[in-house]
Parts: sequence; structure tokens; C-alpha cells
Amino acid sequence: MQDRHYPTLAEAARIWAQIGLLSFGGPAGQIALMHRILVEEQRWLGEKRFLHALNYCMLLPGPEAMQLAVYIGWLMHRTLGGIIAGVLFVLPGVMAIMALSWIYALYGNVGSVEALFFGLKAAVLAIVVQAVIRIGSRALRNSAMLTIAAASFVAIFGFAVPFPLIILVAGLIGFFGARAGLPAFRGGGGHGKVGKVQVADAETLLGEESPEHTRVNRAWAFRISAVFLVLWLAPVALLFVVLGPANVFAQIAGFFSVMAVVTFGGAYAVLAYVAQEAVQNFGWLAPGEMLDGLGMAETTPGPLIMVTQFVGYMGAFRDAGSLSPLLAGTLGGLLTTWVTFTPCFLWIFLGAPFIERLRDNKMLTAALTAITAAVVGVILNLAVWFGMHVIFDEVRNVVTKGLHIDVPVLASMELAALVLVLAAVVAVFRFGFGPITVLVGCAAAGFLLKFAGVA
Repeated sequence: MQDRHYPTLAEAARIWAQIGLLSFGGPAGQIALMHRILVEEQRWLGEKRFLHALNYCMLLPGPEAMQLAVYIGWLMHRTLGGIIAGVLFVLPGVMAIMALSWIYALYGNVGSVEALFFGLKAAVLAIVVQAVIRIGSRALRNSAMLTIAAASFVAIFGFAVPFPLIILVAGLIGFFGARAGLPAFRGGGGHGKVGKVQVADAETLLGEESPEHTRVNRAWAFRISAVFLVLWLAPVALLFVVLGPANVFAQIAGFFSVMAVVTFGGAYAVLAYVAQEAVQNFGWLAPGEMLDGLGMAETTPGPLIMVTQFVGYMGAFRDAGSLSPLLAGTLGGLLTTWVTFTPCFLWIFLGAPFIERLRDNKMLTAALTAITAAVVGVILNLAVWFGMHVIFDEVRNVVTKGLHIDVPVLASMELAALVLVLAAVVAVFRFGFGPITVLVGCAAAGFLLKFAGVA
């Protein structure tokens, strides 16, 4: 690429800021955006290198789009480049969700705000259903994967089995299934072509050879691991020691630190776990508020997992102690974001130099495939859980013979909500409208229905 000059760190930062501001539409849209800008337009790296990095990020817990940004930033400009890429990718979402959290906490019961979120919930439900079908069509290729998906749904919906345990068991099934040579666990799905334009690595700024700084350096790997482990876990330990495990800030730090290492399968799968714990166990927010938070994340730039910042905000806002609720909420939201995204830098800086050793590991690929199948069942649970709380005003938990099942009270069905959900489903599946269009349309419809006195 003699006609293109290698970007300076400042020039790269401008590109990453652009990507961060435009990163709507969930991980699929964000990855496609990065491919268009970095591969097709800027020619920083080629198709094979981009997919190689993406496949590695898919093996990791956490938001794969953000981790892909860190990975490519590291490839281009070493550790500082990775940090800048990751920070600028999430910063617009952090600011947008924080602003919306303030508005929601202060004015959430105001009629106009409530009306907007009434419509957003219907759109979010349709988008989650679409995610179940999209991921399921790709992951459930045989009866073994279907069985894993069904078992994970029954485990979390009927028995409230924790999400991390479901992921662990599914991964072990895939790993040992591949080790035993079972046909159902051979090979794995690929991402195929991410974009329309195929760019050869040799035609890009990075070329076909790996940069010198990407070679395995064990001393550097241990140093960078130590730095990010301290940045991640030292605040968590300090909060537990100083404030005690019952304090809301210690609970937020501990819970979302655990979530950071088990969030395989994307944001929708994680939200089932977050809803199970944050709503039912910690009591930080109500089911409808969880839907409101997801609506915020769907309509702002950045990873969808940014909804966790809203969860942390509301948890601290309602348990502020001696602090003002707004200050406590702000600190809770920022703490959540810190322990959610700091580990992402650790996974990339520690693991990326060893990526070649992981690329052809068939047992690891099989474990990931089984985890993805389990995630389908978890997201289906999320769709059912959301659906009941969107359409019905009252949902009861029925315990019988070891089962813990949420059952809607049919008399509490809200007809206007049902109509909005059906309209959103038709818009998504019949007419193929994108998430932003559906969200805006449902928000407007909800606003009109509320003020017309229909809802």
C-alpha cells in the first residue's frame, strides 16, 4: 500500500471516535461498521486478518465488538492504541446512558417519559425475539445442539439455574464431546463474509506479516496482566474491605465482576442473568425498568451491554446511604462500567499474542459452539420473561415440585401493549425494518396511545 500512509495515533483516534459515535444496532451492526470503515475504506487490515481477530474475540467473555476494536487498535498502535480504541468505542454510550439514567431517575414517572418507554418495551421484545431466531438458525444445526438449547431454557426458566453454571456445563459438554469424537461436536460455525468487499491482507497497511510488537513476549504478557488485574480487582477488593459485602457498591462491583467473566453469547444472553439477579435477588430495579434500560441501550451508540450501567445506576440511586441519590447513582453506574469493560482490555492484551495457538483448537471451538446453543435457550427465556412483563401488569411466581415458574395473571393483560408488540413483530419480520426504525415508531405509538387514554 504505497499510496496510503500509516495513520498516526491522533489520526487513528479520530477514526475510532467516528466508529464510537456511529456504533448503533448491536454487535452485528457494529462489526459491520468496523469492517466497512477499517477494511473497505481505510484499508488498515484485510478480510482474513479481520475475521481472525473477530473469531478470537468470539471466544472471550464480554462484548465482542468492543474487544475487536481493542484488538485492531493494538495491532495498529500497540497497547496505547488498543486502550484508545476501546475507550472511544464505549465513551459515547457511557455518556448517553448516564444522561438518560439521570432523566429517568428524576422524571421517570412523568407522563410523557412513561409514555415513550411504554412503546419502547414493545419494540425491545420484538428485537429480542428476532435475536432468538437469528442466533438459533445459526447455532442449532443438529439434535445435540437443540437438546442443549432446550435444556438451558428449562434450567433457567423452570429451575432458576444461574447463567454461569449453564455456560460452564454447556462448554464442558462441547469440549468432551469433541474429545470423544462425536460427530455433532465436530467443526463449528463461521462468520462467513462480514462485508461485501473482500480485501486481501497484502493490499492493506498492516500487510500479511504480523507487526513486531504482536509477537509473544511472556514478560510483557505478565506485566500487562498484572496492571489490568490491579485496575480491575483492586477497587472491588477495597469496596468489600472498607464498606463491607452488604453495601450496594460492593455488591455492584462483585456482581458485575463475576458477570464480566461469564458473559459468553452476547448481550441478550447476559441480560437474562442480569435480570435474574438484579431484579429478583438484589431488588435493584423492577422488571419493567429493566426493559426501559434495554430500550435506552438499543437507541444509543455503543455495546448493548451498556444497559448494565443503568442497572448499577438505579441500584445505587435507591440505596444511596449518606450520599445524595444522584451522586450515588452516578458512582454506581460508572463503577458498573469500570468492572464490566476493564477486563476486556486484559483478555486482549494477554491473549492476542497467543491467538495462533488457539485458532485451530477443535475442542475449544466445540465448547464455544455448545455454549452458543445454550445461549439460544437463555435468550428464549429472556424473551418469555420480557413478554410476560410487557403484556401483563401482574406476573406471579409459582413454586411446585421444585419448579419456579413465572405465570402471568390473564386478567391483568394490557390490550394496548399486546397490539404494540404485534405491530413491532410484524414490522421486524414481515417488513424487515431495522431496530432504530422499530424503536422510534413504537415509542411514538406508545406516546400517542398513552395520551389518547387508550393505554
